[in-house]
Amino acid sequence: MNTFGRFFKLSIFGESHGDCVGITLDGCPPGIELSELDFECDLTRRKGLNIKGTTPRKEEDSFEVLSGIFNGKTTGTPLTLIFKNKDVRSSDYSPDIPRPGHADFVAFKKFNGFQDYRGGGHFSGRLTAPLVAAGVIAKKIISPVNVTAIVTEVGGSTKINEVIEETLSLGDSIGGIVECVVSGLPIGIGEPFFDSLESLIAHAVFSIPAIKGIEFGKGFEASRMKGSEFNDPILDESGRTSTNNAGGINGGISNGNDIVFRVAVKPPSSIKKEQKTLSLKSGEISTLKIDGRHDACLALRVPPVLEAVTACVLADLVSMVPGNLPWFPAPAPR
Repeated sequence: MNTFGRFFKLSIFGESHGDCVGITLDGCPPGIELSELDFECDLTRRKGLNIKGTTPRKEEDSFEVLSGIFNGKTTGTPLTLIFKNKDVRSSDYSPDIPRPGHADFVAFKKFNGFQDYRGGGHFSGRLTAPLVAAGVIAKKIISPVNVTAIVTEVGGSTKINEVIEETLSLGDSIGGIVECVVSGLPIGIGEPFFDSLESLIAHAVFSIPAIKGIEFGKGFEASRMKGSEFNDPILDESGRTSTNNAGGINGGISNGNDIVFRVAVKPPSSIKKEQKTLSLKSGEISTLKIDGRHDACLALRVPPVLEAVTACVLADLVSMVPGNLPWFPAPAPR
């Protein structure tokens, strides 16, 4: 439920307005050098500081290491990090008025009303902070493979700032597209069928709140192409192709070209416009106006999270065959 991976395994815990959120990594190789500075860049990107359209909630995102790191290096035992929640305003949330588009209603039904409803509880994007931290470690494991994600459009337009300004003026929210590229991955990563590279990446990607779709390479456009247009001609023994319509994957296995995929991020559900919803207390339809601190466009903060879960998938896959990958970390000298 809250655990992903088989060899490089991560388990997340916590709630948006609880004492903390955190993650435990099991299967992390020993001897990886880590310092707080390694985490600073990606955690800052996730916060979206000073970017219009992101939440005014400002958490420090400083973390505490409970286990798994000693003298600045991973020990090989379970590694646990926690992020304290400090900038919370729980009075903005009601247990009786589920917000349309959020997990409030289904969480109430699934957990019989015992769920922590504040800030979305365990369903909150706040839990992406520990995911990003896990990604920092996973990126070190898979280096020199590089994972990079960028926002390519918002609301169907590449004029991102203009669309965000208009959306904010309307008190509404907007979705977007984020593209991720994995470069330097050798041929042979991934398995046929259920553990295909696409299957595992998609599984991890849909753990990110607000993701509603994914496509690899040409994706849905491929359904409108002929085979003569879609097929990627192979140029040499390295697997290099003249086009990359398949997005770097054939038969669920990396083919030596860049892995390219895009995700669709839905508009945030908490908006300033009035909405209709069910009152759980009265059983009547009521009017809801949300005045809390929420993102107008979550896509702006998704890139480091997308990189993180992708890197975690790759770290898990390469952990299966360390002997075949010369760049996989060797055991730390004693």
